[in-house]
Amino acid sequence: MISLDEAVTARLESHGERFEVLVDPDAALAIKRGEFDGDLEDVIAAEDVFENASRGDRPPENALEEVFGTTDPMEIIPEVIKRGEIQITAEQRREMQEQKRKQLIQRITRNAVNPQMDDAPHPPDRIESALEETDFRVDPMEPVENQVDEALEALRPVIPIRFDEVTIAVQLPPDYAGSGQAKIREFGDLKREEWQNDGSWVGVVQFPAGLQNDFYDLANEVSSGNAETRIIQDEDDINRR
Repeated sequence: MISLDEAVTARLESHGERFEVLVDPDAALAIKRGEFDGDLEDVIAAEDVFENASRGDRPPENALEEVFGTTDPMEIIPEVIKRGEIQITAEQRREMQEQKRKQLIQRITRNAVNPQMDDAPHPPDRIESALEETDFRVDPMEPVENQVDEALEALRPVIPIRFDEVTIAVQLPPDYAGSGQAKIREFGDLKREEWQNDGSWVGVVQFPAGLQNDFYDLANEVSSGNAETRIIQDEDDINRR
């Protein structure tokens, strides 16, 4: 369960009665859209249905039976959320908006590059500063993935930016190949790998272009700085030695 401080109220008025439940705001939105696949008990603040949640008043059981056909709170809670309205305070809205703004910046940073600087990644603070120069405002009630395209359109007049993926070949020396290759292959989509006669390992990995610096850091970390890397420009090169 979540704390009361983290919860918002979902309210349904029906048959002259009011029903309220306390739930995590993001989970409430996911339930309302039919996209929630988690455990309901993990995202509610009380396994109960209220007439007035702030006072702790509960509706009569016959009202629950009439409206929902059951008195089981765990069956009623999703129905209140789906059929009712999600109530959030101004403070909760600000907190949700800030959380989603950070998630949006992180998502853009992972995937975006600067086409005027040899497709170098944009640092998070540059994305954040550029967003502040636009009229774009994060919608706290909308999933982050649904706001990325609009944010990119707002950013393009401010900074050169595009979403891209990069494919990089990396070679780890024999002394580091065994343990290092396991971490490299987890970083992205492993397109090809090959063990060399000398015991070194070559892998070709594709991942969001904004993570290039993170990848180079990882390659250096697992090889004590002895890894060799090369950006693959042509997909036909992936299958070449």
